[in-house]
Amino acid sequence: MVMDRDQVLRDAAALLSRKSTATMDEVARAAGVGRATLHRHFAGRDALVRALEEFGIRRFETAFDNARLDEGTAVEALRRLVAQAEPDAELLAFLVTENQLFEGDGMHEGWTRLDARVAALFRRGQEEGDIRIDLSPTWLTEALYGLIGACAWAVMDGRVAAKDFQYMITELLLGGARRNVEQ
Repeated sequence: MVMDRDQVLRDAAALLSRKSTATMDEVARAAGVGRATLHRHFAGRDALVRALEEFGIRRFETAFDNARLDEGTAVEALRRLVAQAEPDAELLAFLVTENQLFEGDGMHEGWTRLDARVAALFRRGQEEGDIRIDLSPTWLTEALYGLIGACAWAVMDGRVAAKDFQYMITELLLGGARRNVEQ
């Protein structure tokens, strides 16, 4: 039986985003592969987490490309980006909370590329007058990642409807939580 590496990584991310202390045996069971098969591809948890990071960066670079961030307004591009990121939201939820990826000097340069692309999108929105200027593009980038991760967890737990994923993220990020009493 041939192992679908990408599917194993997706299954591992789904499990690890819910249970960060899951063992490699639990990951193998969740992915529907044998322990030996998993260990042949990922020598241990560190190797698995690094493979998840590589996979996640590739998936999100593809999502960013598919969102066509340079087309239309920044707000339109942001909505497309959230839509493109949705299929891999569980993966992002795991990656942004995995401390091992951000310890020491060796942060993956792929994160720098991704962060720069999102920050540029927010900066463009600020220049267009559609995104508030009192919050830095760096903070807005982190907030976007956090909202995607939080929404992924809420959907996984059944606390919110998956169909509302894109709406909840973009409306909260763009509109804020403050109620507009003038309406």
